[in-house]
Formats: sequence, structure tokens, C-alpha cells
Amino acid sequence: MIRVNDASMAESLSSHGLALVDFGAAWCPPCKTLKPILVEIGAEYKERVAVLELDCDESPETAAKYGVMSMPTVMLFRDGEAVEKLVGLRPKSAYENLLAKYV
Repeated sequence: MIRVNDASMAESLSSHGLALVDFGAAWCPPCKTLKPILVEIGAEYKERVAVLELDCDESPETAAKYGVMSMPTVMLFRDGEAVEKLVGLRPKSAYENLLAKYV
């Protein structure tokens, strides 16, 4: 997973065709459960999908820009544009099904 923040988010999105972004926080229990799932997905999809991690407490401007109201929120970006959004903790299959539409 690649950690991003308010300053690096736009550049990270533009440098990856497909990016799965985890909007979460260190104190959030469901976010802690989600992290290993996304690490696995990152390893399985390697160069096809970048998995980015943004801490909403550290980067409130970016979280607000993308309308993140609860955590975890996972958004899929294609060529820098948000195309899908999943709110709340989901099973790994939900993220894989989402990616299957675009990979």
C-alpha cells in the first residue's frame, strides 16, 4: 500500500491508471480489519492496480473533496477520476468484484 496525503494524492492518482484508495484512520477498528485485505489485493493485482491509503485525520481536505463521510471508504479511480465507491467494511470478494469490472 502506498500512503498518500493532501499534497501527494493528485500526483499519485495521475501516475496510476487504476487506483484503489482506502480512506480511513488509525483509530478506526474496521479500517484496521480492512488493511490486510487491501494489502493482499495489492499483491495479487501488482502493476494493474495501485492500492493507496489516505488517513482522513491527516488529510481532511482530500477526504472532504471526495465526500468521505464515514470510514472506511474505498474508492476506485481510473485515470484520476473516481468511478466507484464502497462505504463500510466489505468482504474481500466485494473489492475483487469491483476491480473485475475495470481490470
